[in-house]
Amino acid sequence: MLQATRPPLPPMPALLLAVLSVQGGAAFAKGLFAQLGPVGATGLRIGLAAVFLALIFRPRWLALTTAQWRVLLSYGLVLGAMNLLYYLSLARIPLGLAVTLEFVGPLVLATVTSRQKLDLLWVALAASGIVLITPWSGESLDTLGMVLALLAGACWAVYVVLGGRVSQVLPTSVGVAAGMLVAALAVLPVVLLTHAWTGLTPQLLGAGALLAILSSAVPFTLELVALRALPARTFSVLLSLEPAVAALFGWALLHETLLPSQWVAVALVVLASAGGAWTMRPAPTAPAEPPADMPPTLTPAVPRPESA
Repeated sequence: MLQATRPPLPPMPALLLAVLSVQGGAAFAKGLFAQLGPVGATGLRIGLAAVFLALIFRPRWLALTTAQWRVLLSYGLVLGAMNLLYYLSLARIPLGLAVTLEFVGPLVLATVTSRQKLDLLWVALAASGIVLITPWSGESLDTLGMVLALLAGACWAVYVVLGGRVSQVLPTSVGVAAGMLVAALAVLPVVLLTHAWTGLTPQLLGAGALLAILSSAVPFTLELVALRALPARTFSVLLSLEPAVAALFGWALLHETLLPSQWVAVALVVLASAGGAWTMRPAPTAPAEPPADMPPTLTPAVPRPESA
């Protein structure tokens, strides 16, 4: 096989492009809600992503053991619930706020499992951001949408823990492909019960394929490129920019506006996540597979849920 003549994409641009692809995909998904609703968009994206990942990585399904499927079952169920809750929140609140609130889950997980006193500062900054986001004076923000985003963040935190367990028993590619299959099967009954695909057309199916590529195939590939060259700390700090990038995409593509206090809230959560990533203690060893202990945003062995 001929070797590629072009040099590989540098890791930092690869990760930044992954962030742009994920948030661009989220903005594109929100544009499909009028035709499919958040449930239909979730099912279409996860289902097509499962097909793409199976075709790309070709896992040997029959070779997986009962113990491996047991870990994958919980991992996939949480992955499906996280994506469904996230899209349901997007239907009610601006993209930037949904991502900001979702980031609180893995950030809190990382700080409460840390023994460093400095991490209390990051929790305080994130909490201050939530206080600024919360509508205390009858403003227009949807409370249910905020709760759904926080629940999605809680699922993300559980996903990080389960992803670490999956990485201990399976290669990353196989674990993600199998986990996405479980997630798709878990979401499918909700799609069918809500008749979310009743108006599905070839054009919407094509849009769903594009959504799966933007939110899954492209960022997953780019993140793997970045993870091979970047320390986990640097990787997590750069990923901490996502709430701000999401807010900008929401403003530019969806015409979503934030109050000045809400922009400050986004900045506080970004700072908290980046600070937690920068001050985390590195793992004492460097095994071949990434360790189960995770940086503030996600474990290096597993992509973030939106790009899985």
